[in-house]
Amino acid sequence: MQHLRISTRLAHKCVKNPRPAISNARFASSLPKPVREITHPDDQITQETIDTVDRYNKYTMTTYGRPNFILSRGKGCYVYDTTDRAYLDFTAGIAVCALGHSDPEVAQVLYEQANKLLHTSNLFYNETAGLLAEKLVTTTQEHGGHWASRIFLANSGTEANEGALKFARKWGKHVAGNDTKKTGIVSFVNGFHGRSMGALSATYNPKYQLPFAPLVPGFKSVPYNNVEEAVKAITDETCGVIVEPFQGEGGVNPATTEFLEALRKRCDETGALLIFDEIQCGLGRTGKLWGHEHHSEICKPDLLTMAKPLANGVPIGAVLTSEKVSEMIKPGDHGTTFGGNPLAAAVALNVFGRLSDRSFLKSVTDKGDALKEDLKALQSQYPEVIKDVRGEGLLLGIELVKDPAPIVKMARERGLLVVTAGNNTVRIVPPLTLTKEEAQEGLAKLAGAIEEFKSTL
Repeated sequence: MQHLRISTRLAHKCVKNPRPAISNARFASSLPKPVREITHPDDQITQETIDTVDRYNKYTMTTYGRPNFILSRGKGCYVYDTTDRAYLDFTAGIAVCALGHSDPEVAQVLYEQANKLLHTSNLFYNETAGLLAEKLVTTTQEHGGHWASRIFLANSGTEANEGALKFARKWGKHVAGNDTKKTGIVSFVNGFHGRSMGALSATYNPKYQLPFAPLVPGFKSVPYNNVEEAVKAITDETCGVIVEPFQGEGGVNPATTEFLEALRKRCDETGALLIFDEIQCGLGRTGKLWGHEHHSEICKPDLLTMAKPLANGVPIGAVLTSEKVSEMIKPGDHGTTFGGNPLAAAVALNVFGRLSDRSFLKSVTDKGDALKEDLKALQSQYPEVIKDVRGEGLLLGIELVKDPAPIVKMARERGLLVVTAGNNTVRIVPPLTLTKEEAQEGLAKLAGAIEEFKSTL
């Protein structure tokens, strides 16, 4: 990709339907022509597909709403259905497939490790888990994270968050005694930490929480980026604070430096642990190894959770901890059957090494800056539709004036996959390997969808 000039980043100001200034850091000097033609109609499916979907639905829980086509393969930034229609994927499996689909190196590692050793349980050491833990810790330290000390390997993001929350609860007893009231967890409105009971208790969204109440007691949620409310909520009875440096599911909302600094200071004052949930914003997604690196040196966690792109689609998660946290965790305190299995760890070792490469991270920043400016140009073209464009790297959000759910279908029927988030936002999270040509194609299809959406206002 040709060198992209990086514009000076300006402080974001909340303005109703703003017309942003357009910098020179663009993929092209003008936006591509909107794709108005419906090329991938949802209702144009074969009888075989209908029968297969019906059979699938007969035997699986109805926990997801899906369009009636079946994806069968992928390559790079594209996925293909069983009738061989190609879709440009701006979801990347919801920020998972950072290196794109069917990455040849990942496939090779999978093949080699599957022919060597798949699973042993954590009753024994294996070769790849230890190498991965070392790489995660030392690379984080090389990127300025001198707080990083030890790793707990898990299977997913929600399991990583469950582990971090458990460690925080034990920390409360560690510093204040077994009879302590220091058990409170503070989280933030529009945060998303998972769907298992502990992580769900920290996820303030009635849609997710109410059907499963009562939840785990001791959780409190306060407004995101509100320093005064956060400081008030974090008390001597707080054992942990969990926050996303960039909220993904909640609407692609970046934390302010002032907010994260205040959390760090208040946690130090009250003896609480600060947990950064970087499951979506970490591992290169924002152009930094970790999302909190966009802020000052003060903004460091005691624990950091990761998952999504760590093995490019092979299930894995991890909790990265400081020395003071790892020292108080003893054998038997926590465990997992599949976490750190040789297969997932081998893939993650390859993927993490590539995602953490500084030249790769620079390319994500350059692409993200260019795509963001193109989206701002799109906002200037449709100010009555697009309220805001925000985010860093290739974690970008387009906030619309009303519920953007119809745009997902409109884009899909033009061959572009996007996903919504909170606050009327469309999330743009393509593979980090996105090319200039693919970005332009996506913009053209998105512009066509926005034009159609405009006609419904």
